[in-house]
Amino acid sequence: MERIKMISPADQTAFEIAKNQWNSIAKPLNGLGQLEDDICRIAAMQGTADIDISKRAAVIMCSDNGVTEENVTQSESSVTAICAEEIASGNSSINKLAEAFNAEVIAVDIGIKNNISNSKIINKKISHGTKNIANGAAMTRSQAENSICTGMDIVQKLKNDGVKIIVSGEMGIGNTTTAAAISAVMLGVSPDIVTGRGAGLDSAGLARKISVIKKAIEINSPDKSDPIDVLSKIGGFDIGGMTGLFLGGAVYKIPIIIDGIISTISALLACEICPICKEYMLASHVSEEPAAKLILEKIGLKSVINAGFHLGEGTGGIMLLPLLDGAISVYKNAHKFDEIGIERYVELK
Repeated sequence: MERIKMISPADQTAFEIAKNQWNSIAKPLNGLGQLEDDICRIAAMQGTADIDISKRAAVIMCSDNGVTEENVTQSESSVTAICAEEIASGNSSINKLAEAFNAEVIAVDIGIKNNISNSKIINKKISHGTKNIANGAAMTRSQAENSICTGMDIVQKLKNDGVKIIVSGEMGIGNTTTAAAISAVMLGVSPDIVTGRGAGLDSAGLARKISVIKKAIEINSPDKSDPIDVLSKIGGFDIGGMTGLFLGGAVYKIPIIIDGIISTISALLACEICPICKEYMLASHVSEEPAAKLILEKIGLKSVINAGFHLGEGTGGIMLLPLLDGAISVYKNAHKFDEIGIERYVELK
């Protein structure tokens, strides 16, 4: 955890150079909207206006949650292991999108209940799933810190391997319950406001899920001012691992893309641990889960995509890559006002 002290602000000089590059292109000012700002922010993260996201990876944190004992999900916890193996074997939705967008997919067992023999899964198992938050703390504080450090370690390795941008993702039955519980605490609102249907609960299931979250918060009394305490008491290893990805992005100066609700709450925890790390995050889309928009507003980031995604696995996050690729093509190659003899647009105020 000591390396968090290494985090420093992104390079605003590079941001301004990139902004001037956009404004020199023969098009309306801010013509590509949020994508222009994201390209400038990537320049600041990488410390150069000559940005490069050619080598990319999606890191999928896979773990189980003891709260599934409370019948708050459609699927059994065994589905986590099955889906994690499919991701590692290249057969899942995230893999097909990654093939289309030229990205590597890395499946990480950070806390799957079952043992998996697939050699393609990176084994970083902290425990065989978390404990049931309706009965007590999900994990120890030491385990929470370990999960965060695991995420940072993975970013460090990928940075050393030449990866330029990382998509965060997860797989874990029951993790919309833990994400909603953390959202309620960190936003200071009732679970009724931030709890959604996850993979498809009916109304009775949703009511049961909300009741379990309220019970978990009451029993564990997580300290909102201490994000690691909140993670350890009502979170999951996947959330901890992705929190580490976001912190690692700030430590090693590499952009990390926020995916859906579980990724989004992980980003918020990272910001609460170190506010500067927001400068190294990109928001891809707004999840259908109720808390997603509220959390992005609290972090202070705008997403590019609003298409009703709620698949998980980093699928929404990776969909940002082709949009960034298109924007970069314009940013680097489009004709400029000076080249074609047209006077630059002036921003009117």
